[in-house]
This record gives sequence, C-alpha cells and structure tokens, in this order.
Amino acid sequence: MATKNRTEVTEFVLLGLSSQPEMQPVIFGVVLIMYLMAVLGNTLLVLVACSDPKLHTPMYFLLSQLSLIDISLTTIIVPQMLVHTLSVNRTISYNCCMTQLFSFMTVGSMEVHLLGAMAYDRYVAICDPLRYSSIVSHSLCLRITLTSWVVVSLNSLLYSVLVTRLTFCGNKVTHFFCDITPLLKLSCTRPVVNEMLIFTEGVAVVVSPIFFIFGSYVRIGIVIAHMHSVAALQKALSTCSSHVLVVMFLFGSLVHMYLKPSSSYNLEQDRQVAIFYTLISPMLNPLIYSLRNQEVKGALWRLFRKLYLRQCPAWISHNTCQ
Repeated sequence: MATKNRTEVTEFVLLGLSSQPEMQPVIFGVVLIMYLMAVLGNTLLVLVACSDPKLHTPMYFLLSQLSLIDISLTTIIVPQMLVHTLSVNRTISYNCCMTQLFSFMTVGSMEVHLLGAMAYDRYVAICDPLRYSSIVSHSLCLRITLTSWVVVSLNSLLYSVLVTRLTFCGNKVTHFFCDITPLLKLSCTRPVVNEMLIFTEGVAVVVSPIFFIFGSYVRIGIVIAHMHSVAALQKALSTCSSHVLVVMFLFGSLVHMYLKPSSSYNLEQDRQVAIFYTLISPMLNPLIYSLRNQEVKGALWRLFRKLYLRQCPAWISHNTCQ
C-alpha cells in the first residue's frame, strides 16, 4: 500500500452500480421506479399516521419517524445516482462526498436506533400490557428520538472527520455513493484507526441496538410461548411479525457490509448488497407495515375515502359519493 502514488484528491469518480454502458438505461428505469415507490409509500404512511386520530399512539409515531428516515436515506443517495447513471461525468467534489458520507451514516444509524425503540414498544405492549400507557408515552418516544439523533450525529461526525484525515491513492470509488468502506479502500495506508473505531465505538453505537432488539424478542418469545389464548397468540404474532421482517432484512445486509476488516472487502459484491438497505428496504417497509397491519389498512381506507369525498362535485348527491 505504501508504494502507491499519493495525489491530492479534490474530487471522486463514482463508478456506479455497473460499468456496462448497455445496462445504464435499465438501471436508471428500475432504480427510478423503486425510488418513487419508496418515497410515495413512506410519505403515505406519514400522512396516515399524522391525519388519523386512531394512530396517534407511540407505536405509530415511531413508525412515521422510520418512514421519514427512509425517505431521507433514499433521497441522499438515489437522485445523484440517477444523474450519474445517464451521464458521462460521474464526478463528485471532495466536500460533497464527505457531506454525503456524514448524512448517510447519520440517517442510516438513526434507522437502527428507531428499530430498537420500536422493539421496546412491542416488548412492553406484549410483556406488560396493563402498564403500557404509563411506560411508553409520547414524551418518552420524543426523548428517545432526540437523544438518538444527537448520538448518531456525533458518531457520524467522528467517522467523517477521520476519513478526511486519510491520504487517498486514487479517486475512483467502486460504488454508487460515498460510503465509508470503498473510501477506506482508497487509503494509501491501512486505516487502522478507522477500523478500530468501527469495531469498538461503532459496535457500541450502531450494533448495540441489534442486541437490544434480540433480547427484547427473546423475552417476547418466552411470553408468547406461555400464552394459552389463541386470539392473544395471534395478536402478539401479528404485532411483531412486521417489525421482525424489517429488522432481519436490514441488519443482515448491514452486518455483511460493515462488520469485517477492510482486507476482506469485495467492492463489486458490496455495492450490490448496498442496494438492499439503501433502496429495497425503504421501498418494502411501507408495504410490510401496511399489508400486515389491520389498523394501517383501516386508516388508509379512511384517508382515501375522505379524499374521494372531497373530490365529489357539489351537484353529486351524498349517496352517490358513498
């Protein structure tokens, strides 16, 4: 690594998802459709959670925050990716790259913390339902959300500052956005400090919610195993199933991407895996939570019905609008 030519990098070249020119229009079309589905689906969930009084609960407050995070995550990455897909010039300035890195790490880490908060909400709802309203309140959820934002922002700032202190031997990033792993791969020397940070402070800040979620669901599983009522069992499983699917889908790809030394990075494979947590997961989350949740489906129906009634002309009778 030390023999590489050192150059002062003022911009990076993002190689994108594929280097094959004939694939670019296909990638553009597929990514654009998925991005629009992710934004529209999550926006709809936020509108439903905010407009329907029946969903003004801590659980749906956290769900609406998760949807906002998903919108932000895809918007940080995908619009620029779409532009680069059909453009010959795929450069991004050094400052913009570092800004994107910080924004992505902050929002991505925040999603993990929100999933941890949602696991706690489900734990209390199933394991201590009689005290749920007194334990899980809107003020508690708001404090958890604000505290998490502060923690992940400071964590991402630390990572970003350390990356700016690296000397890069080249500027071609084998990725479709400025992520930490391909940037570390461009370092002229092995980024030991950055790797130590990932496996110490990174584990404490980002991976600890995974263990918290796992512990919560172990307790939930024990409670469910002792339920004698079939109706209660079905309700508990319905309450947790959507969250479990989202957690498994997201954390599987994150662990594969980041919890390994830089020597084992496979950048070609990693940029394909990155599609799962930057685009596919945000697109699927609204579908998972709405299709498997009767309350959300009911709220969606009430919202569509309200919007439809508003569009009815005045000369159409009320019965016709029904």
